[in-house]
Order: sequence, then C-alpha cells, then structure tokens
Amino acid sequence: MSVRESDDDALVDGPPRSPEQMEHDLRELLATVRDPDLRRLLAAVFGSDSSLWAYFRCAPAAKRFHQAYRHGLLEHSLSVAQAVSAISATFTEVNRDVAVAGALLHDIGKLEAYAFAGGAIEMTDAGKLQGEIPLGYYRVRRLIDDIEGFDPATAEAVLHIILSHHGSLEYGSPIVPCTREATLVHFCDNLGGRLGSFDRLEKELPSGERWSRFDRALGGGAYFAAAPVVAQEAREAA
Repeated sequence: MSVRESDDDALVDGPPRSPEQMEHDLRELLATVRDPDLRRLLAAVFGSDSSLWAYFRCAPAAKRFHQAYRHGLLEHSLSVAQAVSAISATFTEVNRDVAVAGALLHDIGKLEAYAFAGGAIEMTDAGKLQGEIPLGYYRVRRLIDDIEGFDPATAEAVLHIILSHHGSLEYGSPIVPCTREATLVHFCDNLGGRLGSFDRLEKELPSGERWSRFDRALGGGAYFAAAPVVAQEAREAA
C-alpha cells in the first residue's frame, strides 16, 4: 500500500470539510445504496473494518491540480458521488446505485498511483508504469471476484465507469463512456476537478489580486472578483 496517514503531516493544505464530516456524509450516502452486490463491494472499500478505508481516507486526489493534499481523494470522490446522486433524481433512466458506486470508486487506483514523500506527493513506480485507471480497474475487479454471486452485468457497469471516467482516449481512458452512468460520472468528475482548480488558485492569490496566474488545467487565468481579499484577510488572521 502506498499511502500512509502519518507520512503527510507536513502538508498544510487540506479540504474545507473536516475528515470526520466527510466520513459522516459518506456513510449517509452509502446507506442509500440498495443493490446488495454494490453494498458488499462498497463495504469492502469503505467499511470501518476494511483495511482499505484507512488509506482511502487520507490519500490525495492528485499531485498538483486539484485536491492535492491529505484527505483529497475522499473529498473528491465524495463530492462527485454526491453530485451524481443529486443529478440521478432528474435523469430517472440512470441506474443511481451503479452511478453512485462508480463515482465513489472511480479514482481508487490513486491509492497505488500516488504516495506521500516527506511534504510532497509523488507518483509511485506503479503509477508511472501502469497508470491510475488500470490500477483501479484491477483492484475493483479483484474485489468483485471475491464476492460470491456478484451479478456480471452490475460488475461490467461499474468497471466500465472506472475505465472510461477520463472521458476520452486523449486523456487516458482506454475507452470512452458508453452508458448513461459512465457519462454522468465522467462529467461530474470533470466538473469537480475544474472547480477544485479554482479552490487551489484562490488559495495562492496575492492579497488584492483578482486574476490568478495562467493555469494549465483551466487553460487560462481564473477571476475571483473581491472574494479573495476577504479570504486572504481570514488566512492572515488565523
């Protein structure tokens, strides 16, 4: 296992919600999943007695672009799953349980792809050699294989979400989203990542400035009006 909670104490950045609050919100969301196979799969990762949960809880979501800090993977996966859950109420043809499970698991390969090294986040050898999507696919594939009687169609639907969530071959997905559920997770994931870039840039913004530096993830600068001045004053007072 690559991520250890004690290794990243030097990282000063973090999510706006506390880990305890995010865990509470996660458990509320998990309780709404009704499919018995998916409940068992999610329990294997997020159950309080799961060996994976401690690692998932503290892992980063990226090296630099969004949620690149302790608990970032939990923050990102939870926010994507919450968005997917909310939108599923509007698009009733979407299999909500599959979409929510796929959203929670879509980035699980980052457990092996990233590691804390002192005060920094680095890609592991496995991350560089295999990539986060294949790592996530094979981890979930193995978990499914360990669950007796897991429905093959449900397995295929969730694994498709993991394989396609980057949305295109250009951005690292071996396949493009071909189902409603995979399409929904992809767009919520992309939105979460882009909005996370705004959070990162706002934290870096000098007092009084409204425009950030050019950001590769956004393809330009970010505009914040007067809000960053207040945020900067709050940071200085803390």
